[in-house]
Amino acid sequence: MNKINNLEKIVGAHSYRKVAIAACFGTFLEWYDFLTFATLAVVFGPLFFPSSDPGAGLLASLATFGVGMVVRPIGAAIFGSMGDSIGRKPVFMITIALMGLATICVGFLPTYAQVGIWAPICLVSLRLLQGLSAGGEIGGSAVYLAEHAGSAYRGFKTSFLQLMGPLGILFSTLQIALLRIYLSPEEFESWGWRVPFWISIILLIIAFKARMALEETPVFLELSKSNQKTDHPLLSNFRDPQTRKRMFLLFFCISAGGAVLFFCVQVYTSIFLKVSVKLAPAVVDQLSVYATLALFPLTLFAGWLSDKVGRKPVVIGGLLLGAIFIQPAFQILQDLGQQYLQAPNATSPLILIGLLLTALSLSLALVVGPQTALLAELFPAKTRNSAATLPHNLAAGWIGGLLPLIVTWLNQQWGNDLAGLWYPTVFLASAAVIAVLYLPETNKVNLNL
Repeated sequence: MNKINNLEKIVGAHSYRKVAIAACFGTFLEWYDFLTFATLAVVFGPLFFPSSDPGAGLLASLATFGVGMVVRPIGAAIFGSMGDSIGRKPVFMITIALMGLATICVGFLPTYAQVGIWAPICLVSLRLLQGLSAGGEIGGSAVYLAEHAGSAYRGFKTSFLQLMGPLGILFSTLQIALLRIYLSPEEFESWGWRVPFWISIILLIIAFKARMALEETPVFLELSKSNQKTDHPLLSNFRDPQTRKRMFLLFFCISAGGAVLFFCVQVYTSIFLKVSVKLAPAVVDQLSVYATLALFPLTLFAGWLSDKVGRKPVVIGGLLLGAIFIQPAFQILQDLGQQYLQAPNATSPLILIGLLLTALSLSLALVVGPQTALLAELFPAKTRNSAATLPHNLAAGWIGGLLPLIVTWLNQQWGNDLAGLWYPTVFLASAAVIAVLYLPETNKVNLNL
């Protein structure tokens, strides 16, 4: 017990803030790099996948975005096991460098008009590298931060990490919105879209320097000192029935549920309003900024609430709210968008759209607010990194990352802009039922064991 108490005291409040800022900034860069691609999916279609059918070009662009998500589990398997073997910090340095360099290269890619088929080949290759990097970063960063957080208010203290995805989208969206204001459409399509990728050069230098100052987690240091590390952590996870069960629950209920809501709320709404509703991109970007800003306090509130009432009820509440609300919300978004197009000077439809996007953000916040703590709390220390990162990235990559592509494809098959949304609706409802029956409460778990 004294050893556990001593570990709790290793990281004081000041030290934790330093660790959290450095870890979160690196994760922000990962998300910024990774999701700038999604924000520009509509632009990439004609530049890299020219087609007489605009819908086919959009599908190809979304498929390229999805490719990066599909390979995330491979990166999770590789870097997650490395995190349990050589430490959390070295893996952070590798993933941030890989993501940053791949993103910078996207900004210098020639288009299809310049080099033909090599343009989409190079784009897809760089997207694969981004996916591998994200697989090691997203999930591993949650374990790193949770192991530094101590036991008091762990849900609230680690919920800040969940702001990095929305913050990455916000930073990317603001840049694109400003570029659209100051550049003509021709200038933006010619070179303006490259600017967010060029800015990654500066962000990578800052993030890399910040991560150089990071310390290894006290939990991993104790494992190393007592020689409790596992030679084959990922294999050990699959051999243990309890860990295997919890990996499935993390995959289906927490990570997949959060990923579905994230890509519905933060990614697909923008595509839906631009492509299906046909609102001007500048208007949609502004609405996305307001909705993302609203997500910040909601996420922190959900993390704090999970410390008070438990992780399980908060997550289940978010899953149920999403399952009930998504279909009618997008129908109302479509109706309000049509009202605005008929009367462009009216502001009330845009205000209502902004409020509706904020309401959608609440369901997302309830799932992702406690998520960082849950990723670490579900698993034993010696195999935690690999056990958490693989199902988390498998869910984010194969379920959440492919959601825009699947929903768009289903819409085209059924000839209805809302038909594809039954996919996330049914998924969230199923995840809520399984969580009610099987998800354990982990609020008071000791991470040193």
